[in-house]
Amino acid sequence: MCLPGQVPPVPVPATAADAVAMAQAALGWLAAADAGSLTTAEQADCLRALERAGSMHTAARARVLAAFTAQGGYEDDGHGTAKTWLRWQTRVTGGAAGGAVGWARRLAAHPAVAEALAAGEISGSWARQVCAWTGLLPEAKRADADVILLSAARGGADLLDLAGLAEEMRRRCAGPDRDGDDGFADRGVRLDQTFRGAGQLAGDLTPGCAAALGAVLESLGKKAGPEDTRTRRQRDHDALEEACRRLVASGGLPGRAGQATQIVLHMSLNELRGLPGAAQAEAAWPGPAAGPGADCDAAIVPVVTGTVDPVVLDRLAAALLRGTSAGAARPGQTARPDPAAADAARRQRAERAAQQLVIAAAADLLSGPGGLASWLRTALAPGPAAAPSLPLDTGAATDTIPAHLRRAVTARDRHCRFPGCQQPPAACQPHHIVPRSEGGPTCLTNLLLLCSFHHLIAVHRWGWGITLHPDGTVTATSPGRTRVLHSHSPPAQAA
Repeated sequence: MCLPGQVPPVPVPATAADAVAMAQAALGWLAAADAGSLTTAEQADCLRALERAGSMHTAARARVLAAFTAQGGYEDDGHGTAKTWLRWQTRVTGGAAGGAVGWARRLAAHPAVAEALAAGEISGSWARQVCAWTGLLPEAKRADADVILLSAARGGADLLDLAGLAEEMRRRCAGPDRDGDDGFADRGVRLDQTFRGAGQLAGDLTPGCAAALGAVLESLGKKAGPEDTRTRRQRDHDALEEACRRLVASGGLPGRAGQATQIVLHMSLNELRGLPGAAQAEAAWPGPAAGPGADCDAAIVPVVTGTVDPVVLDRLAAALLRGTSAGAARPGQTARPDPAAADAARRQRAERAAQQLVIAAAADLLSGPGGLASWLRTALAPGPAAAPSLPLDTGAATDTIPAHLRRAVTARDRHCRFPGCQQPPAACQPHHIVPRSEGGPTCLTNLLLLCSFHHLIAVHRWGWGITLHPDGTVTATSPGRTRVLHSHSPPAQAA
């Protein structure tokens, strides 16, 4: 029994299952609580306590995972590593699983840091930094260095103070850096594919690589003019994409599988039909994976794929049933009227047979006997979804603008023709002023140079309009005609 004003004692778990259940119950209560009803002091206390709980969680998970790995527990479920087991059983991403395994290894080598985390005395992010600093010291010095840095952190030192202390310890203990270690051993980049071809890029760069990438982003990520409303992060993204495009277009990359390095754009048939100017524009897809304007780039190889639409399949099967019997499911046989069409069970069998007939005929038509779609259909799945993605057409990276016309446009324009932009021809792409889908001809008077930003973003995504006047001047008009920009004078005459 507790006296008024006393905090009830916290129950102590007797087993690991009890501890996990209590932790989940406590966090579940906080997650469902009305945080807005708490005072700011109570909210602050919760945030500090939750951060300490997060540190304890990191230490506890690392300890359990280290024991699980040492005993080969993942092998009981047929997995070869703890990382793959974590991805499967705890439903985390590969990066998160790798991070958990990394913590288990890191804390095994830094026991003092593990104890500080378990006591909630240091945050996980600070603990990671301490381990990174002391990991650069000779092995015999790391344990003492961990204790010194942790003691300083407990005493109120901030991260900058700890960094200075770690640098001084490294200067005194590690001796001269004869091997030029600048993080080279820890370098790495990971590109994860997410949704519809999008990706996430993460990694650890050496100082040289970071300096080179920084120079590229700084050079190509500048604002293109007052009409450029992109954020810094968006400009850095576009700069990285532009650098890769230029590298691919330069022809300086080694070939892959005996072919020149090219960008491969995958789009579905629905996406292709939804492009401007297509005869059938009813597809409700948001567009090709590479974005509007990417079809103007001759370095991109289009690969068009199709999927089986069950609605269309059912409609076609129903139409076949009106004049096709179940025996017509095999190509080459003569269709016979079905005298028992009213029988529901027989009709269902006939419909399935008709669907198989449609799938077989479509796959044979698209890829031919023994082709990729036919092989997938027969080898992977026997049902109607046997070939969920059939290759319908593969294009080639061919210039839609003849080389001599490209040279003429370059000689005339000399740089990006968007008013105020001076990007050189190497950074530009010929743009059809009147799109080809609207009947625009591929001729000198209908082409002008635009840099990647003004071509792919300003024109194709933001909707700016470009007009090339007979005297060689250019007018750019914003969407809604709220702004009109004019070039100052005609370009210089080609020599």
